[in-house]
Amino acid sequence: MMKQTVLITGASSGIGRECAKVFAAHRFQLVLTARRTESLMRLKRILEDQYDIKVTVLPMDLARQDAALALWQKTNELGIQVTILVNNAGFGDNGSFLRSDWTKQRNMVAVNVNALMQLTYLYGNDMRRYKYGRILNLSSAVSFSAGPKMAVYYASKAFVLSFSQAVAAELKGSGITVTVLCPGPVLTGFETAAGMHGPRMYWLLRPASPRKVAEAGCRACMQGKTVKYYGLTTKLLNIAARVSPRCFSRNIARMINSTFCKG
Repeated sequence: MMKQTVLITGASSGIGRECAKVFAAHRFQLVLTARRTESLMRLKRILEDQYDIKVTVLPMDLARQDAALALWQKTNELGIQVTILVNNAGFGDNGSFLRSDWTKQRNMVAVNVNALMQLTYLYGNDMRRYKYGRILNLSSAVSFSAGPKMAVYYASKAFVLSFSQAVAAELKGSGITVTVLCPGPVLTGFETAAGMHGPRMYWLLRPASPRKVAEAGCRACMQGKTVKYYGLTTKLLNIAARVSPRCFSRNIARMINSTFCKG
């Protein structure tokens, strides 16, 4: 088999950064992308020094039009064959949809949905030619219901969960697998970036370590599992969402998100 190369989006922090460390520890070559060049370069130096692997840094803002295509073209120009794709990049926002910043909502869909979908399409077709590949898409426990006060974020993660399972079924027996990872709250700084202002409520949800989530996600990806629910709380939420009326899940989400709400 060809040398394994992993491309990780949103690799400068959080789960993406920890995924890079997990794969580096197993001596995979890495391609790291995110908006923050300095953070990526620091991570590159750490991983190359510690594990004696090659790490390629390609800074990219996936909210920009055709950014995913540009990233794919760049790896092709460099002669890099990506055999494992980790679609980790994503962000959220908190507040009423009609009072939100439209540009931020549009960019959220561009990153959480469009870029993930296009990268899966482009690298997935490359993998078809190799007859081998692994794709790991990051969803969330919020994908189980609608999310008043975080409408676009919840919807974007529901798309990732549904899309990933469908493509995984289409690729069954091809040598290519698609895994979708659904963690609950994780200590990544997400709540700050999303403008959430209810830290005590957030801590009551017992956020997980990004390292533990990354390890579970990478392991499930390499095993070819389709869905990985991380943590007991996430598994229980999934069951509750399946057996309870949708209005119940919506109201719970509204209550939690309103605790954080900025407007």
